[in-house]
Parts: sequence; structure tokens; C-alpha cells
Amino acid sequence: MIEHQLFKAEQIRTNEAIAAKRCGVAMYTLMERAGQAVFMHSVNYFADALHYVVLVGVGNNAGDGYIVANLAKKAGKNVTVIAAVPDKPLSGDALTAQQAWLDATGEIVTDFAVLEQADVIVDGLLGTGIQSDVRSPFSELINAANNSRAPIIAIDLPSGIHADTGAVQGIAIKATVTVTFVGIKQGLVTGQGRAHAGQCEFADLGIADAFALLCPPCALLINQQTINSLPARDNNSHKTSHGKLLCIGGNAGTAGAIRLTAEAALRTGAGMVKVYTHTSSILSVSMGRPELMVTDANLIASLEWASCIAIGPGLGLDSWSEATFETVMQYCFTNNKPLVIDADALNLIAQHASSFPLTNTVITPHPGEAARLLNCSTSDIETDRFAAVKRLAHSYTTTCVLKGAGTLISNNNKTWVCTDGNPALAVGGSGDVLTGVIAALIAQGLDTLQAASLGVCLHAKAGDIAAERDGERGMLPSDLFMIVRELVNSP
Repeated sequence: MIEHQLFKAEQIRTNEAIAAKRCGVAMYTLMERAGQAVFMHSVNYFADALHYVVLVGVGNNAGDGYIVANLAKKAGKNVTVIAAVPDKPLSGDALTAQQAWLDATGEIVTDFAVLEQADVIVDGLLGTGIQSDVRSPFSELINAANNSRAPIIAIDLPSGIHADTGAVQGIAIKATVTVTFVGIKQGLVTGQGRAHAGQCEFADLGIADAFALLCPPCALLINQQTINSLPARDNNSHKTSHGKLLCIGGNAGTAGAIRLTAEAALRTGAGMVKVYTHTSSILSVSMGRPELMVTDANLIASLEWASCIAIGPGLGLDSWSEATFETVMQYCFTNNKPLVIDADALNLIAQHASSFPLTNTVITPHPGEAARLLNCSTSDIETDRFAAVKRLAHSYTTTCVLKGAGTLISNNNKTWVCTDGNPALAVGGSGDVLTGVIAALIAQGLDTLQAASLGVCLHAKAGDIAAERDGERGMLPSDLFMIVRELVNSP
């Protein structure tokens, strides 16, 4: 379904006119449909808004903006249009839309002060073609709009956001709602783009089927509702039928991290969970959770016992962690045993990448860990998260989960973006829980890509449910345990 597909801006620019022609739709009609979609959503979201302020630039987004202005005026709204560059003439369909606004006795002003009177602001300043930092006077108008009290509805994408990467080009509109057209731009769904887009709405403008035949998507959207869940269990199954998971980590002082991973795995349905941890952490890991097996001895025997291994949470970077890491990596590589790598183990991977080719693995870096793995800066990762996750999957021959707003999953061939999740998950220990969820799914028979995709969605959806129940602030990672259990048992 096209509403679950992501595209680059160039794909849409190249193919939307062809798709419209095949559907017998003129480009100006397409512009009218875009304006109608924006106005419809503005009414749905901001029903009480009486004063619309529409910001327009000099491209087709301006044309969409003029159509929104006309529709709002006809609906009895008080409408003001602010032009960023009033002296620069428009052309083509945008000029036609502008003239229709003027013919309806609409006015065009340049005074930013009118923004203080707005009940809703419509952003039609900049489109998908921007490739460099926003310049004056657009930057000043964007700043003024962001500083106003009114909600903003963005046309196609927030002005100043790079359509392909989601990066802020110096400054960008902070929208409450974004209505995007024809194909969802991949920059809207992760990182800064997701933060600036607000609630994203999609309008295919009636040409979806024709457009879908012209170009393949660059990535796909997934969530807990759309991804396949675990199959029903056989009535005659037993504990070893559901996997034996070994969780490795919890150095002196950091026992809590591996405890979160292990208990998350139990709640996700792993049949048996054992923790290999530092001697000083045994009591802290086992206390209050007798279902966990805990050991500090005979690592090789534990590795042989396990059907899947998770390593990293609380592992540390000392001699104990180094020795443990090298033993685990060598064993898993030699025996092709599935492995989930997180936290401190990722930092050790960055130091030993050439020594341990990764196969049958999932790595789960946050942007800082990803930067160390790719020998770049965290800002480099966040500037283009799509490129980063693909590089990680390719460079380490693995399934990569790049955590953050709009978590990405890639196996080098394809990329997926999770639409679930919220800022409640931005708390220490949340990633340790995710590691346990993914590892438990592998232990229960899913392959690494299936487990990474389903695990990310379960974890993110659990965060959404927890936030809806009790708010985003103050959520503990352990609050997710019982919600994950509910979700894995849902049909």
C-alpha cells in the first residue's frame, strides 16, 4: 500500500506529472487537490480557527498556499497571505493560483506582525527542492512563525527540512501537522524531520496507483499493527521449544542493564533465560527474579547451551569485558550462532571490526554508538539517518537497528521505519529492554530481520501505551515488561 511506502523527492518530482497524465489529471487540478487536502485537514485539526495566515514563497508550494487561502476565504475565514518575496513573479500553475486569489479580492502583505493574530498558520514557503541552508527573508519568516502562538500546518513538508534526510537546513518550520502529497517523503519520518513534521497526513491526490507503477519505494513504514506477530504455540510445546537465551553483561556496578535485558526476554516469551555476568553482579541480577539462571563461570558451556545470545548491556570496557567479548564473538562467528549486540559490545566492535565479521546478527546502536562504528560524528549520523543505517548494515554484514525518533531497520537490501514510539522511551535502560525483546524473538524462531522489525515495533508500541496511560515523563524501562507481554499475546 502506497501509504506505507517512502520515496525520495526526486522520484516524486520526476514521476508525479507522468502519473497525473496517465490518470487524465491536469497539473493545476493536482495543485487544487493538494490545497483542498490541506484545508480539509486544517479544519479537522483546528476546527475553531477563524483567522488563517498563509505563508507563501515562489514555487509550487506557494500555489498550494494560495489555493488554501482561497478555500478558507470562501468558507468564511479571515485570511491573510504573507509573501516572503512579493516582488518576485510566480510562473505556471503557481501564478494561476495566485491570480485566482487576487481575483477573489485577496490581499498579499509583507508585515510579519499579522502572525500574532493567527489562529492557524499555513506553511507554503519552501518545497522539496531546497538543498542548502535557508536564506533571508525566508529564515526570518520561519523564525517568526515558530515564535508565534498559533499551530502550523505545513504543505508537503515543513519549510527548511531536507526532504530526503530530514535534516534541518539551518532553520525549519516546527509544524503541528504536515500534509504530504503523492508519496511520503522519507525525510518526514525519522530524526529531525519527524520532530518538525508533527502529525503527518498523506494525500495521494488520486494518482496513487499510477505513481506506484512508475517507481519502487526507497523504504517502508511499519508499526505494531502492520507487522506479522508471533505464531500460536503448539499445545505440546515445552520450555526448550521457545528458546534458550544467554544474556551477557552487567559488569561491576552495572548489573541493572543486563537484568533489564534478561527480564524483558522472559516477558517476550523466551523459554529459558540465563545471564552470564560479573561475579559482583550475580546477587543484583538474580534478586527478586528467580526465573533467571545466573552464572559467572564456564562461559563456553553457557554459549553451547544457548540457542541465541545477547551481549552488551552493562558489559563495560575493562579487562573482564574484553575477555568476555572476544570469547563470545569468536564462538558465535565459528558456530554461526545468532547474536544481538548492543551498548558496550558495540564500542568493542568498533575497536575490533576487522577481527569479527558479523553474520546472523542484529546490532542496535544509538546515534553515538553508530558514529563510533562508522568513525564519524553523531551529527553526521543524524544528518542522514537513512544513509547511516545502510552503511552500518553493509559495512558489518548485519541487520542494523538505528535507534531514535523513527527507528530504522536495515539489512542493506531494504530499509524500514517504525512509526510507533515517543519521547517516553528516551530514558536510560530503554535500549537494554529492546535488546532483550529482539533476542527473545530470535530464540523463539524468528530470523534476525524478522526479530529486529517485530522487536522494534513491540518496544515502541509498548512505549506509546505506557505514555498514554501515565504520561511521557517518569516512565521506567521496566514499565514496558507487562505491556510487551500483552502485545506478544495479542492476535
